Amino acid sequence: MATSELIKALQELAHERKIDEFYLIERLEESLAKSYQHILDLEWDARVTIDRQSGKIYVYELVPQGEPREVVDEETGEVTLEYDEFEERDVTPSDVSRIAAQNAKSVINAIVRDAGRQSIYEEFASRVGDLVTGTVLQGTPDFTIIKIRDGVEAELPHYDQKRAPGERNERPANEHYRHNQRLKVLIIEVRDPAGDAPRARGENQRPPIVVSRTHPDLIRRLFEIEVPEIYDGLVEVKSIAREPGVRSKVAVASREPNLDPVGACVGPKGSRVRMVVEELRNERVDVIQWSDDPAAYVANALSPAKVESVAIDEENHYATVVVSDDQLSLAIGKEGQNARLAARLTGWHIDIKSASFVGASLVDEDLLGEEAPEGDPEFCAYENEDGVRCRNHARPGSRYCGIHASME
Repeated sequence: MATSELIKALQELAHERKIDEFYLIERLEESLAKSYQHILDLEWDARVTIDRQSGKIYVYELVPQGEPREVVDEETGEVTLEYDEFEERDVTPSDVSRIAAQNAKSVINAIVRDAGRQSIYEEFASRVGDLVTGTVLQGTPDFTIIKIRDGVEAELPHYDQKRAPGERNERPANEHYRHNQRLKVLIIEVRDPAGDAPRARGENQRPPIVVSRTHPDLIRRLFEIEVPEIYDGLVEVKSIAREPGVRSKVAVASREPNLDPVGACVGPKGSRVRMVVEELRNERVDVIQWSDDPAAYVANALSPAKVESVAIDEENHYATVVVSDDQLSLAIGKEGQNARLAARLTGWHIDIKSASFVGASLVDEDLLGEEAPEGDPEFCAYENEDGVRCRNHARPGSRYCGIHASME
């Protein structure tokens, strides 16, 4: 390749890949300097310059001049010699263009790849947490490659935990993808190609963007799309607890007094929440009312089970929940799932007991403390069918607690 042809090829490549032409030439000069130092078996470092007009290549050996100075590495204590002055000795070989052409292809490919990764990083680094739609390109046992748009790919990891314990798994267990399938994914990481952190083997060849289908915020973003009230800020998603691919609970609150946040999220005949469920491949999604009253919040979180009473131990952040015998299994859920998600959603440790276990009097001090004085306005006035009084405190200005406020 003639030298002028090299410059022309670099200019075309820079324009095609949207890379600064002079940056591309500078990187090529740095890489060729290492190559020529090895090819010419130079004693000292080399420097390469490429004429920006003609494309002519010059190779110089940097021969140290003057006295060296000692430099001590603060971490290792290693002492090295450094020179402040160098003589540039022209060692340009007669076949410099041929040697450059032989090495240019791999060097340029590496430069273009690195520059492309840097460009993607600069574009997407501020978009962590965004929801994007992509197309499945290919899958491996450890990850799936998702095409976000032309020239931009993302990695969705799904390592086998038995084979690679501790590795992230961003694919729900019930999901398997086919080629060209469209997916909504959440951006959770954008790797910095200029970072100093060591890379795992093969990671440099993988996309810099990491996406997820298991992150709780995926549900938040899906609801923002389907529920205008959330997007407009009238309804707020307070908390999300999720077991990906199986079941999730979403706590919502309204900033408008007359707006039902649960109804807004569920939609007419369940149309809005159904769209979220379909995108999550039929993962069950429970939408519950958030409350600043811990007892009411815990009771709501255990939906669809009906709760009789909740006793709150604020000091230990412990909630003791009493349900009727026929609601116990529903409150706990299959393999404890309902109770587990409710605890994650509310942040309270939840202990669920049946009414028959607690006993008719509900005065066991180990469970609920001393019995409230009959008619004491500080406590909720609700009584169940057996005449057992609720042990929660009444809300200010009301005879009932947050759970039984509808009895007012």
